[in-house]
Amino acid sequence: MDAIIDFLNTIFWGYVLIYGLLAVGVYFTLRLRFIQVVHFPEMLRSVFRANATDKSGITPFQALCTSLASRVGTGNIAGVAVALYLGGPGSIFWMWVVATLGMATAFAENTLAQLYKVKDDEGRYRGGPAFYIAKGLKAPWAGAVFSVCLIISFGLVFNAVQANSIADAMEGAFGLPKLGTGVVIAALAGIIIFGGIAAIARTAELVVPFMAGAYVLFAFYALITNITEVPAMLYHIVASAFGLEPAAGGVMGAVTVAMMNGVKRGLFSNEAGMGSAPNIAAVATPDPHHPVSQGFVQSLGVFIDTIVICTATALLILLADVLVPGNGVNGTQLTQAAMETYIGSAGRYFVAIAIFFFAFTSIIGNYSYAENALVFLGHGHVAGVAILRVALLGMVIWGSLQSVATVFNTADAAMGLMASINLVAIVLLSGLVAKLTKDYLDKRRAGLEPMFLASEMPELKDQIDAEIWSRR
Repeated sequence: MDAIIDFLNTIFWGYVLIYGLLAVGVYFTLRLRFIQVVHFPEMLRSVFRANATDKSGITPFQALCTSLASRVGTGNIAGVAVALYLGGPGSIFWMWVVATLGMATAFAENTLAQLYKVKDDEGRYRGGPAFYIAKGLKAPWAGAVFSVCLIISFGLVFNAVQANSIADAMEGAFGLPKLGTGVVIAALAGIIIFGGIAAIARTAELVVPFMAGAYVLFAFYALITNITEVPAMLYHIVASAFGLEPAAGGVMGAVTVAMMNGVKRGLFSNEAGMGSAPNIAAVATPDPHHPVSQGFVQSLGVFIDTIVICTATALLILLADVLVPGNGVNGTQLTQAAMETYIGSAGRYFVAIAIFFFAFTSIIGNYSYAENALVFLGHGHVAGVAILRVALLGMVIWGSLQSVATVFNTADAAMGLMASINLVAIVLLSGLVAKLTKDYLDKRRAGLEPMFLASEMPELKDQIDAEIWSRR
């Protein structure tokens, strides 16, 4: 079994996804005419509008915060440090490239999730890749496979990984027992997730801006105190990415290593194209009432995750001058060493607390995705949801105590399969994404409030919920 799982991971993560995600990002960037750059102000406009009168969904800002709760995890702290250690400063430049391309991919998948959303038994919005795969491509079997993979990876195993990271950080910084940490995490998570998607969204709306803001403000402090070194450091990042500086192993070898590590860490961090964030994007009430507006919102989420937060970690490490290739200090330890340069021994506690918030919010964000997948499978009733919640909390406690490679590798394989299915789906539906985008932008240019009505695209009559897309 281990050999099969390792083989699948090699195929998915060594070939299909690394090149597939990049290719799809380039494709949507070109097809949508660099929408993530040209229309960046529209992203900000779409986030901070809110339709408080629609109780079936959550606000665009809540949807953004919930997706960031899942995206922003230990990868933003430890993952960036690993990229720097293995790939050098140039890896950060390639993370920026991946994020920029990924913004177009995220725009496409989240626009589709909005378009194909439905209402559940309690009148709340539900949707995601499984829904647009089943309805848009008429392949419900593929939607079911996607949903099962999402529940296994994001709903269960990855939450055990996040709990393990928190337990390690708390034990290392404060000497707290792992079991006790696991029980506390499970109790806190239980209070939130048993309140449903609305409670998760409200929590994310409060916690995510606080945790991300505090982290970025500290990085800003580091920039200000080392402001004279910043221009040279930015040049160092770009120069290293293109082999313009001397490097061990030759220029081309250094460029390749930087590129591969930056690409991998960037893809893992921002999740664009993975099919995860669309599950919460579909729950939002877009304002203006058009699927494209939620595409803009979640595209901004990729920007915040990588361009802002990952860059903050990178600059903290590089400006502290603690990166020593080959000395074995990487991951969380490297970030802690950088923090200690700025605030002394309190640095390790700052990192531990940051990991707690980043990883904890990932747990509740991941759960929101899994619940949507459960609804698609037809088990989104009280009993099914309760079982999922209890299983998640059990995985949190288990994960805080131990790390079993086979289980985590299985989750990687499951995520690789769901991401592959999602990439094929959004490419096949790319013509619809382009049509919706043109409709939105044409109305905006004409000075109109972009509003989508199902009657405007009669070819979608049997695919989308006409009631949702009929209100003016």
